[in-house]
Amino acid sequence: MALTVIGAVLAPVSPAFAADPPRADLRADVNRDGRADVTGATDTEGEDTWSARRGAVFLPNIDDDTRRCPVKGPDGRRLSDAKLAACNDASDTKVNGAGDAADLARVRSVPMAHLPATATGTLKVVTGGKKARVFVKRSSGWTAVTAGTRLTAAELRAGAEFGVEGTDVIRDSAVWDGRAVVRLTVTSGATSTSDDVTLRVAPLLTHHHLQKAQQLMVSKVPGGDDYARRQQAFVKDLATEVKAAGIDKPLVTFDKYGDIWAQDFVEPGYVSMAGPAGSRRTMRVMLRSAQADREAGRELFEKLRGNGVGVVQVSGVRDTEEWTLNSMGNLETIPPYTHGGRSFPAGRIIMGERKDNGSKPAKAMRTLLKSQGLQDPLLLDTAWLHVGHVDEFVQFLPAATPRGWKIGIADPQAGLRLLREARDAGHGGARMFSVPGAPGMPAPKETIDQALASKWLVADNTMAAQRIEANLEVLKRETGATDAEVVRVPALYTRGTEQGESGERVPRLSRMGAGQVPDVVREYGQHKELARHADRAGAPPETVMTSAYVPGAVNGIVLGQNRYLAPRQWGPVIGGKDVFTAAVDAAYAGAGMKVSYLDDWYTYHLGAGEVHCGTNTLRDASAAWWKR
Repeated sequence: MALTVIGAVLAPVSPAFAADPPRADLRADVNRDGRADVTGATDTEGEDTWSARRGAVFLPNIDDDTRRCPVKGPDGRRLSDAKLAACNDASDTKVNGAGDAADLARVRSVPMAHLPATATGTLKVVTGGKKARVFVKRSSGWTAVTAGTRLTAAELRAGAEFGVEGTDVIRDSAVWDGRAVVRLTVTSGATSTSDDVTLRVAPLLTHHHLQKAQQLMVSKVPGGDDYARRQQAFVKDLATEVKAAGIDKPLVTFDKYGDIWAQDFVEPGYVSMAGPAGSRRTMRVMLRSAQADREAGRELFEKLRGNGVGVVQVSGVRDTEEWTLNSMGNLETIPPYTHGGRSFPAGRIIMGERKDNGSKPAKAMRTLLKSQGLQDPLLLDTAWLHVGHVDEFVQFLPAATPRGWKIGIADPQAGLRLLREARDAGHGGARMFSVPGAPGMPAPKETIDQALASKWLVADNTMAAQRIEANLEVLKRETGATDAEVVRVPALYTRGTEQGESGERVPRLSRMGAGQVPDVVREYGQHKELARHADRAGAPPETVMTSAYVPGAVNGIVLGQNRYLAPRQWGPVIGGKDVFTAAVDAAYAGAGMKVSYLDDWYTYHLGAGEVHCGTNTLRDASAAWWKR
């Protein structure tokens, strides 16, 4: 422990009567068992250092346990984004109730028996003081420690209890690496001693699919037009599927800003530290997308922030070619693994970049994620995708393997093979899509023969397969996964968009058998974010950018260890069976998963997204991120 003794010997003292000077001894929960041990030595070794496996942890106290933070100004007008984000439990110097007190990391001083009545103590955050605050527990309650705070001899004799909170997450480790060094100094007469302990703020972590799904989130569009009715039906059917998967909590619905892409404006995360009796003190943290003009992120503050739920936002970009890369559908997490001398006990983030033109997700977001120190983001190439999100072609599935998971990957060659096998078996005249028509939108009439004869379909999917395979090789190299740990899911992609009469852009509709964009799609495009999701550009002319042709099965939700919810395929029906549905079922069976389906054709698929893009998932974060 870091001890210093400062004193002057005024006169020789006989060894028989010499007494050790009072020694300050500060303890934190270094071994992460949920308590600061002041009677033994379990929390002394390594108290001045910190690693992913050992060292005291404190929480960024950014929730709002008593829901005191306003969402409107005194005049009733909405607050700016900055003012919304400025309020949380750490923005004042009070402990706001029992819930807030539980968010404090405990630090204790070892009782100093026989301390003279004139002795006093002080506490100071000597490193990280701008990001950490300390409270002292007294009979009157928790009191913020200031430069003028003095600990009495009685408090020091009994042993004082302190609570440490962080005022923010780590945003840039080059500016603040999350460490707070707390120093106790005890003065008795002309002698002073001090002791330091080091704590680090808990890393902000994203969820992975080995964590149990606990609650689903989805946007809900108000109104009575055809799109709104269909989207409301999607929400109702989603609730049914979620309940069938054994998830009891009701859906969280976003209904204020009309942004249907609930996956894209937020990434649910968490911070945690050890709690009493082997428990965890966990706080959910909603990470808002780095999109400055995406209003839907405001609802995270207005609706979700509260007891045990905080929100973090970073500086964002406006609607540019990089805008879509900052959607959180472009952030997924590889489950925990160790390979090549590197360990990721909390999993590892993947994000998409457009390597063809150098566009990447916002630097502020990438810096924040990397600075947590545990989930170093891995960038994959999504330049070949119109929207450009990793969730359009890759996912991670719980599986009975030594590592506990497999890679689910879209397979365009398998999709083409299904069509060719159907054609060669004499079914080339079968309709490519079995989806029924909608008001103002006739049912697709394209046949398998016509799809395979398309000028672009084979070429585009050959290209997509090559790009996907290159990304898969990166994942295999980084994780050590083998071909036996890859689940290949049939998929097909198609290029481009068409211009609607009202100026919006929607996915190319040649498959719909329509030369003009139907009125219903123009109507749908007027819903906020539907067309915007599809209207992404920015890659060089030689890069063909694609979206899902058949609803992308990998763009679904892992609801449980063996339950998966995919977008309904609406593929060719031959012999009474949808050939794509049968193939998707068989693929996921390879990971021990049973698939159910949710129709998203008119609600999300035509906007270049699927079930995963339109939903979000809160997962169990009770496991210790420092153990693997």
